[in-house]
Amino acid sequence: MGLFAARHRYILREILAPFALGLAIFTFILLMGRLLRLVELVLNKGVPLVDIIKLFVFLLPSFLVLTLPLAFLLGVLLCFSRLSADSEIIALKSTGISLYDLSKPVIALSLIVSLATGVLSVWAYPHGKRAFKEQVFHIAHNRATIGIEPRVFNDEFDGLVLYANDVEDKSGLLKGLFIADQRMEQEPSIIIADQGRAIPDPDKLILSLRLRDGTIHRQLDRKNDEAYQIIDFDSYDVQLDLGSQLRDISERRVKESELSFSELRSRISEAEGIRRNAYLVEYYQRLALAPAATLLAIIGIPLGIQSRRSGRGGGFALALIVFLAYYLLFSFAQALGTEGIMPPWLVLWLPNGAFLFSGIWLLHFTAQEKKMAVFERFDEWKRRQVRRIRRRRLD
Repeated sequence: MGLFAARHRYILREILAPFALGLAIFTFILLMGRLLRLVELVLNKGVPLVDIIKLFVFLLPSFLVLTLPLAFLLGVLLCFSRLSADSEIIALKSTGISLYDLSKPVIALSLIVSLATGVLSVWAYPHGKRAFKEQVFHIAHNRATIGIEPRVFNDEFDGLVLYANDVEDKSGLLKGLFIADQRMEQEPSIIIADQGRAIPDPDKLILSLRLRDGTIHRQLDRKNDEAYQIIDFDSYDVQLDLGSQLRDISERRVKESELSFSELRSRISEAEGIRRNAYLVEYYQRLALAPAATLLAIIGIPLGIQSRRSGRGGGFALALIVFLAYYLLFSFAQALGTEGIMPPWLVLWLPNGAFLFSGIWLLHFTAQEKKMAVFERFDEWKRRQVRRIRRRRLD
């Protein structure tokens, strides 16, 4: 029994190191797409670093749903590739230990990773999306109120120059307002108002400056000085541009992905046609993503043994190829479900079924010590390359 526990712990240790490294690398690569944009907010827009860190935290669940299964697949591939290359698999088999027995700790660990992926997919993913959107709005709201200083010309908003004679810190009320609006180049305008206040719209991520008791001076034609318009108003709203960085981020949020499970069920019962299919696809894809780590692990064990000469670089490449195949199948299933070509509950589980069947077949194939033709050809190609290099050195 002690030997049983020892060999399983040994395999788990071999998996955990590349798993942790792969998780860090893959997550960082995905974050890099947002990193430059968010860093620009700190450098150019004066957004506090703490707020940017919060944005990263809220983004993590949407990335970890993908990188956890991928990193675990990488750990399994590298572990069994090294064990096979060092003939440790053969040594263990000579003592009567089967490949199925060696797979037990991998499957057990994969179930834990799948559970974590399920929690991320079902709960943390939509909550992170919603919290990200709220944080973006919080940043924009602070820029629109706290960032405005009295008796200072503020050009923080694209196309607008804003001047306030006084700012009440507690209420955020702006007094003695002067606004130069250059957003419509053909009709620039000057707005003067006694007071104004920022009115937030969290749902649409819009900030409006509601002005009271003022006038709008508008040049209707730059070439004609007489084409001039003066409008008095009691109340007038000026929509503030939150900046392209914040706007682009907020516009990329997919509404279905922000809904909780209960909200999705409610929308499914109310919606019809393609809209209903979109909600169903979002609902079932969260469930279908949960077992990805286990399915990829079942495939990773035999592939790692078959590709024993590929090395770490080959392990990375093979992990990416397998995961890409899974992701493409999953994306294709999403499209079929959204268009209503196949029922979403069925089509979104087909990639899992295909990978489960393939994994079990590959595991049985490898347990019988058979070699896949593709890896045999790859090994033969590598041997020819080595012989060619040696001949060149001798010549």
